Amino acid sequence: MASDPKLHSFEEVAKHNQTKDCWLIISGKVYNVTPFMDDHPGGDEVLLSATGKDATNDFEDVGHSDSAREMMAKYYIGEIDASTIPLKRTYIPPQQTQYNPDKTSEFMIKILQFLVPLLILGLAFVVRHYTKKD
Repeated sequence: MASDPKLHSFEEVAKHNQTKDCWLIISGKVYNVTPFMDDHPGGDEVLLSATGKDATNDFEDVGHSDSAREMMAKYYIGEIDASTIPLKRTYIPPQQTQYNPDKTSEFMIKILQFLVPLLILGLAFVVRHYTKKD
């Protein structure tokens, strides 16, 4: 590794998010993994999905081997400027209006669901009775 690592801003690293130009942030370090895109066992999609964020958790969750960790050294290009990393935002669900159905209309729907089939059945019997030949 270089004795005086280059400091990269988060915005700068986030711009490198293509197959032909891919940088990752892992454990505060910046890696240019573009040459490794075709050789990555998980495919280039895995690496691309880790761009534009701190990919440390993604990297650690997979359980990379010691040889994979050693291989990272040749892709190292500098450190991330921690002050430029955006704060994690907590998810705030969008406001939803409270659903309060009208009890009267709900009751009417249930009655109609019962009465309409009965009316159709009654009508069928009436038609059958008057069209029946003696």
